[in-house]
Amino acid sequence: MGMHIIQSKSNEIFKALLVDINQTGSQRQKTLIIGNTLIQLWHQAQDHRGAKRLKAYQWIQLEHSVEHPLQSELSLPGLCLSEACMCELTDMATPPDHALVVILEPECMEPLGSFVVGAWGIQDPGNLGAIGRSALAFGCQEILIGPGTTDPFSPKALRGSMGASFLISFRRCNKIPQDSGTWYALDGSATALPLKEASLEKPLRLLVGNEGHGWQGVTLPSHVKRVSIPIKHVESLNAAVALGLACFEVARRETDGR
Repeated sequence: MGMHIIQSKSNEIFKALLVDINQTGSQRQKTLIIGNTLIQLWHQAQDHRGAKRLKAYQWIQLEHSVEHPLQSELSLPGLCLSEACMCELTDMATPPDHALVVILEPECMEPLGSFVVGAWGIQDPGNLGAIGRSALAFGCQEILIGPGTTDPFSPKALRGSMGASFLISFRRCNKIPQDSGTWYALDGSATALPLKEASLEKPLRLLVGNEGHGWQGVTLPSHVKRVSIPIKHVESLNAAVALGLACFEVARRETDGR
Protein backbone atom coordinates (compact mmCIF):
# COMPACT_ATOMS: atom_id res chain seq x y z
CA MET A 1 0.00 0.00 0.00
CA GLY A 2 1.11 3.58 -0.55
CA MET A 3 3.00 5.50 2.13
CA HIS A 4 1.85 8.94 3.24
CA ILE A 5 4.98 11.12 3.47
CA ILE A 6 5.33 13.42 6.50
CA GLN A 7 8.28 15.74 6.89
CA SER A 8 7.01 18.26 9.44
CA LYS A 9 6.28 17.77 13.14
CA SER A 10 3.41 20.23 12.77
CA ASN A 11 1.58 17.87 10.41
CA GLU A 12 -1.87 17.13 11.86
CA ILE A 13 -1.69 13.40 11.11
CA PHE A 14 1.68 13.20 12.87
CA LYS A 15 0.44 15.16 15.90
CA ALA A 16 -2.59 12.88 16.23
CA LEU A 17 -0.30 9.83 16.11
CA LEU A 18 1.86 11.31 18.89
CA VAL A 19 -1.20 11.80 21.07
CA ASP A 20 -2.23 8.17 20.58
CA ILE A 21 1.24 6.78 21.32
CA ASN A 22 1.74 8.99 24.39
CA GLN A 23 -1.39 7.80 26.18
CA THR A 24 -0.60 5.75 29.29
CA GLY A 25 -2.11 3.08 31.51
CA SER A 26 -5.72 2.14 30.97
CA GLN A 27 -6.11 5.10 28.57
CA ARG A 28 -3.70 3.55 26.08
CA GLN A 29 -5.29 2.10 22.95
CA LYS A 30 -2.25 2.05 20.66
CA THR A 31 1.46 1.59 21.13
CA LEU A 32 4.62 1.38 19.08
CA ILE A 33 6.89 -1.59 18.37
CA ILE A 34 10.20 -0.01 17.45
CA GLY A 35 12.95 -1.40 15.24
CA ASN A 36 13.37 -4.34 12.87
CA THR A 37 14.40 -6.84 15.54
CA LEU A 38 11.48 -6.15 17.88
CA ILE A 39 8.99 -6.18 15.00
CA GLN A 40 10.32 -9.57 13.92
CA LEU A 41 10.05 -10.93 17.48
CA TRP A 42 6.42 -9.74 17.64
CA HIS A 43 5.66 -11.47 14.36
CA GLN A 44 7.26 -14.74 15.50
CA ALA A 45 5.21 -14.72 18.73
CA GLN A 46 1.75 -14.61 17.13
CA ASP A 47 0.62 -17.82 18.82
CA HIS A 48 1.23 -16.36 22.29
CA ARG A 49 -1.23 -14.35 24.39
CA GLY A 50 1.05 -11.34 24.69
CA ALA A 51 1.48 -10.87 20.94
CA LYS A 52 -2.19 -11.62 20.25
CA ARG A 53 -3.15 -8.53 22.26
CA LEU A 54 -1.11 -6.33 19.90
CA LYS A 55 -2.91 -6.08 16.55
CA ALA A 56 -1.00 -4.56 13.63
CA TYR A 57 -2.52 -1.23 12.59
CA GLN A 58 -0.05 0.99 10.72
CA TRP A 59 3.49 0.76 9.37
CA ILE A 60 5.96 3.57 10.03
CA GLN A 61 9.03 3.85 7.79
CA LEU A 62 11.98 6.24 7.92
CA GLU A 63 12.35 8.33 4.80
CA HIS A 64 14.87 6.80 2.33
CA SER A 65 15.12 3.50 4.25
CA VAL A 66 14.81 0.05 2.63
CA GLU A 67 11.43 -1.68 2.81
CA HIS A 68 11.06 -4.27 5.58
CA PRO A 69 10.20 -7.85 4.45
CA LEU A 70 7.00 -7.83 6.54
CA GLN A 71 5.59 -4.69 4.94
CA SER A 72 4.23 -6.52 1.91
CA GLU A 73 3.02 -9.46 3.99
CA LEU A 74 1.05 -7.32 6.46
CA SER A 75 -0.21 -4.92 3.77
CA LEU A 76 -0.90 -2.08 6.21
CA PRO A 77 -1.50 1.61 5.60
CA GLY A 78 1.70 3.46 6.31
CA LEU A 79 3.50 6.69 7.02
CA CYS A 80 6.94 7.65 5.74
CA LEU A 81 8.57 10.01 8.25
CA SER A 82 11.49 12.38 8.08
CA GLU A 83 14.40 11.73 10.44
CA ALA A 84 13.25 14.49 12.83
CA CYS A 85 9.70 13.09 12.96
CA MET A 86 10.88 9.52 13.49
CA CYS A 87 13.14 10.61 16.36
CA GLU A 88 10.25 12.51 17.94
CA LEU A 89 7.84 9.60 17.59
CA THR A 90 10.18 6.90 18.91
CA ASP A 91 11.96 9.08 21.51
CA MET A 92 15.30 7.88 20.15
CA ALA A 93 18.37 9.96 19.26
CA THR A 94 19.09 7.73 16.26
CA PRO A 95 15.96 7.04 14.25
CA PRO A 96 15.09 3.40 13.52
CA ASP A 97 14.29 2.40 9.96
CA HIS A 98 10.89 0.99 10.94
CA ALA A 99 8.23 1.00 13.63
CA LEU A 100 4.84 -0.68 13.85
CA VAL A 101 1.74 0.92 15.34
CA VAL A 102 -0.39 -1.73 17.06
CA ILE A 103 -3.83 -1.62 18.69
CA LEU A 104 -4.00 -2.93 22.25
CA GLU A 105 -6.74 -5.55 22.58
CA PRO A 106 -8.58 -6.22 25.92
CA GLU A 107 -6.62 -8.10 28.57
CA CYS A 108 -7.19 -11.69 29.62
CA MET A 109 -9.90 -12.25 32.23
CA GLU A 110 -9.27 -15.97 32.85
CA PRO A 111 -8.29 -17.29 36.31
CA LEU A 112 -4.63 -16.83 37.19
CA GLY A 113 -2.22 -19.52 36.02
CA SER A 114 -0.02 -21.74 38.18
CA PHE A 115 2.90 -19.28 38.31
CA VAL A 116 2.32 -15.52 38.32
CA VAL A 117 4.49 -12.57 39.33
CA GLY A 118 3.33 -9.09 40.27
CA ALA A 119 4.94 -5.65 39.93
CA TRP A 120 3.71 -3.05 42.44
CA GLY A 121 5.01 0.49 42.08
CA ILE A 122 7.78 -0.35 39.58
CA GLN A 123 8.42 3.00 37.94
CA ASP A 124 11.27 2.35 35.49
CA PRO A 125 10.26 0.81 32.12
CA GLY A 126 13.64 -0.92 31.88
CA ASN A 127 13.12 -2.57 35.26
CA LEU A 128 9.66 -3.76 34.27
CA GLY A 129 11.08 -5.14 31.03
CA ALA A 130 13.79 -6.99 32.97
CA ILE A 131 11.14 -8.38 35.35
CA GLY A 132 9.26 -9.71 32.34
CA ARG A 133 12.38 -11.39 30.93
CA SER A 134 13.25 -13.03 34.25
CA ALA A 135 9.70 -14.22 34.83
CA LEU A 136 9.41 -15.67 31.34
CA ALA A 137 12.80 -17.39 31.56
CA PHE A 138 11.65 -19.42 34.56
CA GLY A 139 8.19 -20.42 33.40
CA CYS A 140 5.90 -17.60 34.55
CA GLN A 141 2.74 -17.15 32.48
CA GLU A 142 1.49 -13.75 33.58
CA ILE A 143 2.51 -10.49 35.24
CA LEU A 144 0.10 -8.55 37.45
CA ILE A 145 0.51 -4.78 37.16
CA GLY A 146 -0.29 -3.01 40.41
CA PRO A 147 -0.94 0.67 41.17
CA GLY A 148 1.96 3.02 40.51
CA THR A 149 3.65 0.67 38.05
CA THR A 150 4.83 2.01 34.71
CA ASP A 151 2.81 1.13 31.62
CA PRO A 152 3.96 -2.30 30.35
CA PHE A 153 2.82 -1.36 26.85
CA SER A 154 4.74 1.89 26.54
CA PRO A 155 7.29 1.75 23.70
CA LYS A 156 10.13 1.99 26.25
CA ALA A 157 8.81 -0.95 28.30
CA LEU A 158 8.35 -3.06 25.17
CA ARG A 159 11.94 -2.32 24.12
CA GLY A 160 13.18 -3.11 27.62
CA SER A 161 11.48 -6.51 27.58
CA MET A 162 13.44 -7.49 24.45
CA GLY A 163 10.46 -9.46 23.16
CA ALA A 164 9.38 -11.03 26.47
CA SER A 165 6.21 -8.89 26.48
CA PHE A 166 5.03 -10.76 23.38
CA LEU A 167 5.30 -14.14 25.11
CA ILE A 168 3.72 -13.33 28.47
CA SER A 169 0.44 -11.66 29.41
CA PHE A 170 -0.24 -8.65 31.63
CA ARG A 171 -3.18 -7.92 33.90
CA ARG A 172 -3.84 -4.65 35.73
CA CYS A 173 -4.92 -4.83 39.38
CA ASN A 174 -6.19 -2.04 41.65
CA LYS A 175 -5.31 -4.17 44.68
CA ILE A 176 -3.62 -7.47 45.44
CA PRO A 177 -6.15 -10.18 44.56
CA GLN A 178 -6.70 -13.42 46.45
CA ASP A 179 -7.17 -16.94 45.17
CA SER A 180 -6.11 -20.47 46.13
CA GLY A 181 -2.46 -19.76 45.33
CA THR A 182 0.37 -19.05 47.76
CA TRP A 183 1.25 -15.34 47.80
CA TYR A 184 4.68 -13.92 48.68
CA ALA A 185 6.01 -10.36 48.61
CA LEU A 186 9.78 -10.10 48.20
CA ASP A 187 10.88 -7.99 51.13
CA GLY A 188 14.23 -7.36 52.78
CA SER A 189 12.95 -6.67 56.29
CA ALA A 190 14.34 -8.58 59.26
CA THR A 191 10.96 -10.15 60.03
CA ALA A 192 10.49 -11.61 56.54
CA LEU A 193 10.69 -15.36 56.02
CA PRO A 194 14.00 -16.40 54.38
CA LEU A 195 13.44 -17.64 50.84
CA LYS A 196 15.00 -21.04 51.59
CA GLU A 197 12.29 -21.65 54.23
CA ALA A 198 9.39 -20.63 52.00
CA SER A 199 7.18 -23.17 50.29
CA LEU A 200 7.35 -22.37 46.60
CA GLU A 201 4.90 -24.97 45.39
CA LYS A 202 2.45 -23.91 42.70
CA PRO A 203 0.02 -22.26 42.32
CA LEU A 204 2.45 -19.51 43.29
CA ARG A 205 2.38 -15.71 43.15
CA LEU A 206 5.56 -13.64 43.71
CA LEU A 207 5.21 -9.89 44.17
CA VAL A 208 7.96 -7.29 43.93
CA GLY A 209 7.61 -3.72 45.16
CA ASN A 210 8.88 -0.25 44.31
CA GLU A 211 12.55 0.20 43.37
CA GLY A 212 13.17 2.68 46.17
CA HIS A 213 11.23 1.54 49.23
CA GLY A 214 9.92 -1.90 48.27
CA TRP A 215 7.11 -2.82 50.67
CA GLN A 216 8.33 -0.58 53.49
CA GLY A 217 5.36 1.08 55.18
CA VAL A 218 2.89 -0.96 53.11
CA THR A 219 0.20 -2.99 54.86
CA LEU A 220 -0.17 -6.21 52.90
CA PRO A 221 -3.31 -8.38 52.90
CA SER A 222 -3.23 -11.24 55.40
CA HIS A 223 -2.85 -13.86 52.67
CA VAL A 224 0.45 -12.32 51.47
CA LYS A 225 3.60 -13.36 53.35
CA ARG A 226 6.85 -11.41 53.23
CA VAL A 227 9.88 -13.39 52.06
CA SER A 228 13.51 -12.26 51.93
CA ILE A 229 16.64 -13.10 49.94
CA PRO A 230 19.74 -13.10 52.21
CA ILE A 231 22.39 -10.64 50.96
CA LYS A 232 25.74 -9.28 52.16
CA HIS A 233 27.51 -5.91 51.97
CA VAL A 234 24.63 -4.07 50.25
CA GLU A 235 21.38 -2.68 51.59
CA SER A 236 19.12 -4.08 48.90
CA LEU A 237 18.88 -5.69 45.46
CA ASN A 238 17.47 -4.25 42.27
CA ALA A 239 13.80 -5.25 42.01
CA ALA A 240 14.32 -7.18 38.76
CA VAL A 241 17.40 -8.96 40.15
CA ALA A 242 15.53 -9.99 43.30
CA LEU A 243 12.60 -11.34 41.33
CA GLY A 244 14.95 -13.17 38.96
CA LEU A 245 16.65 -14.91 41.90
CA ALA A 246 13.31 -15.93 43.39
CA CYS A 247 12.06 -17.24 40.04
CA PHE A 248 15.29 -19.21 39.62
CA GLU A 249 14.77 -20.80 43.03
CA VAL A 250 11.25 -21.84 42.02
CA ALA A 251 12.60 -23.49 38.87
CA ARG A 252 15.53 -25.08 40.75
CA ARG A 253 13.25 -26.74 43.30
CA GLU A 254 11.01 -28.12 40.56
CA THR A 255 14.02 -29.56 38.75
CA ASP A 256 15.43 -31.07 41.95
CA GLY A 257 12.03 -32.45 42.94
CA ARG A 258 11.90 -30.54 46.21
